[in-house]
Amino acid sequence: MTWRAPAVDRPSGSLTAPERDLLQGYLDFYRTTLLFKCAGLTAEELAARPSPPSNLSLLGLIRHLTKVERIWFRIHSAPGEPAEPVFAPDLGKDADFERIDPAEAQAAYDGLIAEWTLSDEAAAGRSLDEAFTFDGTESTLRMVYIHLIGEYARHCGHADLVREQLDGTTGA
Repeated sequence: MTWRAPAVDRPSGSLTAPERDLLQGYLDFYRTTLLFKCAGLTAEELAARPSPPSNLSLLGLIRHLTKVERIWFRIHSAPGEPAEPVFAPDLGKDADFERIDPAEAQAAYDGLIAEWTLSDEAAAGRSLDEAFTFDGTESTLRMVYIHLIGEYARHCGHADLVREQLDGTTGA
C-alpha cells in the first residue's frame, strides 16, 4: 500500500476577531494550505524535485516548516521549553531540503502536525507583548506569529509552483 498525503479541510477564520485569534487563524489557514498543496500525492511525489537545479520539494517544505515552528515557538520564544533542534546541527542548515527520503514522508507529515500542537501549547496563555531575547535581539510573541504567517505564505507559493510542475494542479 502506497501512502498518500490525506485530504485537508482548511479553516475559515474571522476577519474581525481580536488580534490573538486573528493571528492564530491566519497561521492555521497557511499551515493547512501547505498540506492542502500536498493532498493526494505519494511519498515519492512529495520528495520529487521538479525544478532542477533547485532542491525544492514539498517534502522539503514540510521538513523546513517543522524546523521553523520549533525554532521560533519553542526554542527562541519559550526558553526552558524542552525542544531539541529537529535536524542535527552537523547536517547543515539546508538538511531539511537536502536529506529527502520518500520512506520518511509520512513521519515528516505527521511530525509537522505534531509540531503545530507543541507550538500552540508553547504560545498558549502568553501575552503577544511578552518579550524574549535571542542572539542578542529582543522580540515578542506577536512578531513570532507575524514571522510564521509570512514564512508559511511564502512557502505556500513555492508549494503551489512545485505542485503545478508535478501534476498540473493549481490554485487555492
